[in-house]
Amino acid sequence: MSLVNVVISILLPPLSVFMSMGISQALIINVLLTLVGWVPGVIHALWIISKKSE
Repeated sequence: MSLVNVVISILLPPLSVFMSMGISQALIINVLLTLVGWVPGVIHALWIISKKSE
């Protein structure tokens, strides 16, 4: 998990998930969470990035 990915996931959560996973179910979930509220989208994006780096 690099610093650039963390900053992008805070500013634009769907872009961060797209860069990590591509077009996938995680991206759709993140877009929906970001539309509901910015904070759930950020939390989900950070979770996806941290899981991808494992």
